[in-house]
Amino acid sequence: MKKTHIFGIIIIALAIGIIISTAGDASSYVSFTQAAEMAQSGEKDGVHVVGKLTKDAQGQITNMVYQPQIDPNHFEFTLVDNENRTQKVVYNAPKPQDFDRSEQVVVIGTMNGDHFQADKILLKCPSKYQENKLETKEYEAKKATI
Repeated sequence: MKKTHIFGIIIIALAIGIIISTAGDASSYVSFTQAAEMAQSGEKDGVHVVGKLTKDAQGQITNMVYQPQIDPNHFEFTLVDNENRTQKVVYNAPKPQDFDRSEQVVVIGTMNGDHFQADKILLKCPSKYQENKLETKEYEAKKATI
């Protein structure tokens, strides 16, 4: 075999290895009910839940707790998923910058008792440049090192 053939085989093997390793990190889109069932069955994989924020008649977000002077890395809010289940979400990082403007929120994490523990938040915000178009912004909580 020529050296170029061996090199090509090694590159293909590395590509297959990378694809297999990243496929294991993929999570599915579920409702809060399905996320709770998965947590009860012992599944620890993160899932995506799509939902909308609870807002009052004036369009202000309700049930949102963020007190940066007490704990800047604790943010709570209520999310309503596509099955209309309301769930408290806890995010152990600062409140994302455009959170108040978001039309739709995707939380990535796991159910933890009475709340959903979010590791990542994806915000769907109205575009500044085009009407009726949403922008996506991603925010991730930093893992605590012990």
